[in-house]
Amino acid sequence: MAESNLRIAIQKSGRLFDDSVLLLKECGIDLRNVKDRLRTESDNFPLEVFFLRDDDIPQYVEDGVADIGIVGENVVAEKNKHVEVVEKLGFGKCRLSIAVPRSQDYPGISSLQGKRIATSYPHMVNSFLEKNNVTAEIHEISGSVEIAPGIGLADVIADLVSSGSTLFMNGLKEVETILHSQAVLIRNHLLNDNTVQLLDKLLFRIQAVKKAKRNKYILLNAPNESLDKIISLLPGMKSPTVLPLAQSGWSSVHSVLSEDQFWECIENLKSAGAQGILVIPIEKMVI
Repeated sequence: MAESNLRIAIQKSGRLFDDSVLLLKECGIDLRNVKDRLRTESDNFPLEVFFLRDDDIPQYVEDGVADIGIVGENVVAEKNKHVEVVEKLGFGKCRLSIAVPRSQDYPGISSLQGKRIATSYPHMVNSFLEKNNVTAEIHEISGSVEIAPGIGLADVIADLVSSGSTLFMNGLKEVETILHSQAVLIRNHLLNDNTVQLLDKLLFRIQAVKKAKRNKYILLNAPNESLDKIISLLPGMKSPTVLPLAQSGWSSVHSVLSEDQFWECIENLKSAGAQGILVIPIEKMVI
């Protein structure tokens, strides 16, 4: 292993694996075959990749076996290791929630007093209960948490929720959210200067990819008498680009719109006289 390599740990299987590999690819990093591998290297960036169980990644990063890692915030919070979150990555979004049988009323957090709670996240659940002055019996189980009330193992559960369909199929309803989670990039606290420089280069690429996903490039045709109005409606990075069209009295306007502003802005542009609006995805965005 070259000493200059940046070592990153990612999930070897499960919900974060595909998105983690895709992110590295979108950052222009070529990886050798990643299928059924425990370790691989990039051919065009000084990066070595370890494929690990997600629960083990914070420990590997804390110990310095890996310099950085991609893992869910829920795992970082539960394992409580000495690592630093350096970037939220925007994928793998979910929440750690408490769920009770749908047939039961839920008057509030105090009703959890004395209940049996099945979970794979005992540390976070216990902290949540203590913060709310509730004492309950926590049963730590490693999988299939949602079936615990149905088989009499627990009264309620605390588990990760994305769409809520799994809870619904098992006769449960979500009543409290303990943590909102997404994939994050974590780092070891004791990186040398060379490794920090490599991490900064990777972060630069990650941030460019994230910005691109949050924005769209638009091109539109505008009558010159409406240019000032149309330009005032474009909240782009700076000033939009305006080019004359071959047809007299018309210009082409180029700008960038964020996803949050997109549809309302498009409607306003059309009302102001914009025509032929084209919307193009952005692959990378460096500001």
